[in-house]
Amino acid sequence: MPKLSFVVPVYNTEKQLGICLDSILNQTNKDFEVVLINDGSTDNSEQICKDYIKRYPGKIEYISKENTGIADTRNLGIAKSKGEYVCFVDADDYIANDLLEKLIPYLEKTPDLVKYKLTKVNQNQEELEKVDGPTFDTKTGEEAFNLLYYQDVLMDSPCLYAMNRSYLLEKGFKFAKGRYHEDFGLMPLIIVEASSIISTDIYGYFYIQTQNSIMRNTDYKKTIKKVEDSFAHYDLMLEELEKAKLSKQANENVKLFYTNSILLKIETLKNPERQLAIKEFRRRKMSRNIKIRNFRQLVKKIILVLNVEWYLKIR
Repeated sequence: MPKLSFVVPVYNTEKQLGICLDSILNQTNKDFEVVLINDGSTDNSEQICKDYIKRYPGKIEYISKENTGIADTRNLGIAKSKGEYVCFVDADDYIANDLLEKLIPYLEKTPDLVKYKLTKVNQNQEELEKVDGPTFDTKTGEEAFNLLYYQDVLMDSPCLYAMNRSYLLEKGFKFAKGRYHEDFGLMPLIIVEASSIISTDIYGYFYIQTQNSIMRNTDYKKTIKKVEDSFAHYDLMLEELEKAKLSKQANENVKLFYTNSILLKIETLKNPERQLAIKEFRRRKMSRNIKIRNFRQLVKKIILVLNVEWYLKIR
């Protein structure tokens, strides 16, 4: 059994795929496998995958399937992996060549999750920004979530964790197929229900920021669906919390994280869709999730209860 499985979902990423695979296959520690899943690409990605299979015989598990989306592809990657731990790498990004070597001392402690950090780079692989976040030695999932949810803007990115595969399978965690924001829907639950998490200062993941990646989404129908799907994730989260039996503080913080995230998504809507989303927000009585810790927060919560539109303007 390899120590780690790198799961790489591939969909029309012919321009960056070679950079991604080179960064994985040139790891200084070789105790890994690559699970490469072609999610119905229509460009030259499949041929690139086949070329790498020939160059690295026995190192790559290759799966080619019809296009079913990133969530379903990640779920398949978990199921087909053989490693003790699983790391997701998007095919248009890359990782540090020594990522696994640096992770090994932490993985030897057998936590459910090990978190590392991300660097934004441009298409020439020049550094744009290091994204910081809290670091800590072994904590429970609840303790870790209580730190991460308000200090780490990339808390819910699955590409920044080495995840114990047995933990994922035993809990039956699956990304929601056919929904946007599948990371937002699942990762907070994977974190908070873990028995142990370590957050490191390793900058091991490189996110390539292209012009396309920073352009605003111009598909308004997609924007609407993203908000609808976020409410669906919230509803499923409530069901999971009923089963998880978390502490009061962790339970409240998970709900607060989802609520604040959904408020941000409602801001992307125009009327009449915004009013419909506000109606859904009220129907779920989500304003109850906003906690009062000082007078300013009390005023803001009163405004939220009275008028969500006013609240969005003063956030």
